[in-house]
Amino acid sequence: MSDEENPVTHVSHEEWTKERLAVMVVGASGDLAKKKTYPSLLSLYAGSLLPKDLVIYGFARSNMTDEDLRARLRPFLIEKQEESVVERFLKRCFYQAGSGYGDVKGWKALDVKLQKTEKASKSTTWNRLFYFAIPPNVFAETGEAIKLNCMAPNGWSRMIVEKPFGRDLDSCKHILHQLGQHFDETNLFRIDHYLGKEMTQNLMVMRFGNIWMEQMWNRDHVQCVMLTFKEPFGTDGRGGYFDQYGIIRDIIQNHLLQVMCLLCMECPNKLDGEGAGEKIRDEKVRVIEAMEEVTIDNVFLGQYAGYADDPTITNKETNCPTFAMVRCFINNPRWAGVPIIFKAGKALNERKAEMRIQFKDAPAAEHLFGTTVPRNEMVIKLQPEETIYMKSNIKTPGFSSAPIQSELEVKYDTRYFSKKGATNPDAYSRLILDVLRGRSAAFVRSDELIRSWEIFTPVLHQIESENIQPHIYRTGSRGPKEADKWFKEKSGYVRNDSYAYIDGVVSKKA
Repeated sequence: MSDEENPVTHVSHEEWTKERLAVMVVGASGDLAKKKTYPSLLSLYAGSLLPKDLVIYGFARSNMTDEDLRARLRPFLIEKQEESVVERFLKRCFYQAGSGYGDVKGWKALDVKLQKTEKASKSTTWNRLFYFAIPPNVFAETGEAIKLNCMAPNGWSRMIVEKPFGRDLDSCKHILHQLGQHFDETNLFRIDHYLGKEMTQNLMVMRFGNIWMEQMWNRDHVQCVMLTFKEPFGTDGRGGYFDQYGIIRDIIQNHLLQVMCLLCMECPNKLDGEGAGEKIRDEKVRVIEAMEEVTIDNVFLGQYAGYADDPTITNKETNCPTFAMVRCFINNPRWAGVPIIFKAGKALNERKAEMRIQFKDAPAAEHLFGTTVPRNEMVIKLQPEETIYMKSNIKTPGFSSAPIQSELEVKYDTRYFSKKGATNPDAYSRLILDVLRGRSAAFVRSDELIRSWEIFTPVLHQIESENIQPHIYRTGSRGPKEADKWFKEKSGYVRNDSYAYIDGVVSKKA
């Protein structure tokens, strides 16, 4: 069976592909729209994954023409696809200005334009997708204006909403209420792009499609679970925004927590097809319902030297963390007592996001071999290169019989995308396609959001109210010097100092 005939890899058999689709990018003049939303729509268009009857409207406050918008978008698109494809895509892109995101006149004018083209369409179903590439403080006015003036008259209307979803429990509930009074959960798709990454989406098949994995995925075999995010640059002029949130809100409470839910949840009774999305989200909620509130003794904070020198940061005495480690526990029969460690930091020594599971010592191994035998680990790298490897022990090659650590590896770039032109879809393209297909599994439900903020809000407020000071670390380092000791004590992780995995090459550490 070819890919074109296979319903798992192609969507042409689905009804929405034969219907008319209008996509509205709200905040079309902003960076997110130019760098992520439009390039992802282009990727879907180039892959024939959007309906042929398609129109894309940008909505923003800037005074622009259709051609002005196309000129702004072109530099961000031309590097992604062939010029002829880009130009065909841009011919479907138009613009509607509004005095504000909640401008009733602007949305009414757009609705008139849409209905004119819809009535001229051969399709009898006219779907509308609204992508909110705007700040949360204008969600309410935008949602109200759309609800009253621009909903699809004959088809579905769906909203993609970007984070942040508040900065604590109360602000999260406020945002949920603002949108919830106009749209229900079936209309709202809260996007977390980490849920669209290849290795995150791969977890369902890895965990529940391999008999050997389920047998060892529990407290009897696992020593600790680590979820890590590292990037080699600081706030780079965004310090004013970042200082209102910090690394725990920016990365741990959402991206890493969402990945952890998929890594640790129980198996739903359905993983694909109709109804699977809600069953998966139900299991994610059960995981975080089994977690207690984070306490300050389970938090380690850091800040890179010179962070407050960013001219956009007004509080030069800020204690905002740019590095953090947080320990949690999942109090259920599968994971009770297993430390879950979240680690995230900016201005570090590398770019990396990964899941790492260290298993317990092999029984009696030290006695049997007369030497220390390294623990097994499974490492799932989300970025920069999608890779899965299992650190396993083999005999040292040659005359020695001592165990040495090596790896069983799948590297996606070389295994699946080595052919010219073969690429892995980006997270935003995957997620937009999921919205069009009505698949909810990779989006965050309101009860997930509320529970996640219940877990983190008390300690975040304590850090701010008590002005708890972070450990200072050098830009380009691994983080604060004190971090390794804290991590070892809190996780029980045992490092094999003779092993290093660098760009697919194993070498001994200096």
